[in-house]
Amino acid sequence: MTEFRPKYITFDCYGTLTNFDMAGAARRVYGSQLSATTMASFIKDFAAYRLDEVLGAWKPYFEVVHNSVERACKRNGVVFRPEDAQRINQEIHTWGPHPDVPAGLAKVAREIPLVILSNSMKNLIMSNVEKLGAPFHTVITAEETGAYKPHMKGFEYMLDKLGCGPEDITHVSSSFRYDLMTAYDLGIKSKVWVNRGHEPANPFYEYSEVADIGGLAAAVGLEPLRRSA
Repeated sequence: MTEFRPKYITFDCYGTLTNFDMAGAARRVYGSQLSATTMASFIKDFAAYRLDEVLGAWKPYFEVVHNSVERACKRNGVVFRPEDAQRINQEIHTWGPHPDVPAGLAKVAREIPLVILSNSMKNLIMSNVEKLGAPFHTVITAEETGAYKPHMKGFEYMLDKLGCGPEDITHVSSSFRYDLMTAYDLGIKSKVWVNRGHEPANPFYEYSEVADIGGLAAAVGLEPLRRSA
C-alpha cells in the first residue's frame, strides 16, 4: 500500500465497479442448449474473443459483443443467431455495482475527484454509472477516445483531458490485461488491483492490492492502513 494522494482516482468500470456479468448473460441465452462442459468452453472463448476484438480498430461495443458471440459459437459448434447476441447486449444496461462499491466510493469521492475510463459507449455506460452511487468528475469511453483498452491511446487521451501526468493519478482496475499492464507501461506508478478473482496476481506490475473498493481509501492515504496481526 502507498500513502500517495492522487489528484484523480481513475477507474475501469466494468468488472471493477459494475458487476460485469457477460458469463451469466451467456448462460441465460445458451445454458439450456449446451452441456456444462461446452458452456464452460463457450464462456472462456467468448471472453478471449472480446479481448481480441478490441485490439483492432475501434468499432461500436455492440459489434464487439456480436462478433465475439458469433466466433464463440463457431468454435463450439453452436448455431449462431444475431438475436442471441442482441439479448446479451441488452443486458448490459441493467447491470449494477458490486455490493462493496457504493460505500467504498463514498469514502473517497468527498476528497478526490473520480474518473472512469471504460471500454464502452456514452449511450451505454451512463445507465451503469448512475447505479454506482457516487459522483464522477468525468466519464470517458472508448467511443470518445477512438480506441479500446488495452491500447495506450485511451489512457493518453484521459491524461490530456485531465491536464495531468501519469505521476498525478491512481488507476484502479480488476484487470491486468485490459488496464494495469498498460498503466505500468505508461509510467502510472500508483495502481490499485481490485482482486475480483478475474485474473491471477502479477506482482511485476507494481500495484497495491485490495479485496474490494472498501480498501481504496487506505490505498490512497485517506484512512490508516489496515495491519494484519
